[in-house]
Amino acid sequence: MMGFVGVLVVAVALLLFASVKVLPEYQRGVVLTLGRYSGTKGPGLVLLVPAVQRMFRVDLRTTVLDVPPQDVISRDNVSVRVNAVVYFRVVEPDKSVLHVENFLQATSQLAQTRLRSVLGQHELDEILSQRDSINQTLQVILDQATDPWGIKVATVEIKDVDLNETMVRAIARQAEAERERRAKVIHAEGELQAAEKLRDAAATLAQQPQALQLRYLQTAADMANGAKASTVVFPLPLDLIRPLLDLLPPKPGS
Repeated sequence: MMGFVGVLVVAVALLLFASVKVLPEYQRGVVLTLGRYSGTKGPGLVLLVPAVQRMFRVDLRTTVLDVPPQDVISRDNVSVRVNAVVYFRVVEPDKSVLHVENFLQATSQLAQTRLRSVLGQHELDEILSQRDSINQTLQVILDQATDPWGIKVATVEIKDVDLNETMVRAIARQAEAERERRAKVIHAEGELQAAEKLRDAAATLAQQPQALQLRYLQTAADMANGAKASTVVFPLPLDLIRPLLDLLPPKPGS
């Protein structure tokens, strides 16, 4: 008799252990009764009917999913290896259990395929310089695809873009050529501005002959101060000596 009571007590204890569940604040329990969905429980104490009800725990915290490196062919036929990270969380626990077998694996596989698809539509320069735009596009695509699973994709970030050595050297040569082109353009623009200033100065001096004479005298003084030789040959403008020529007596017969 005592043995039977002992077995009964143990059986009751096991039933209570199987029927009482405690869920923390960040978890929910999807309950199936005889195989049919009967509600989402938690957090806190949850009572289940043994052998009749079954509960699946679902974590509602943000999950960080590391997408492994993917071989991508860009639109301009450049091969690169790209990896990314996806931040998502479950917002509807029932859908994450009833509509997909393993939402974590499904999201990982979906992120890999979408990463290759989206990057394949961009050229290498766009992949390297427009990461924010590509990240936003990936986030929208993944969020729409995982919505039937009760998952909200918050952020997608491209981490690394690996290129082979040949492509790295080609990009370096391209960057150097671009810098040389910019230097030549800047130099040409400087020459053009200088020519325009000289044209404006010539027009101003042409309107004021006295200013032109003063400029010639200033130039002559500068040459005299800087010249090492004792003799300086400097062309004298006719306008400078015309007043002296007018003082000379006229030639006979003129």
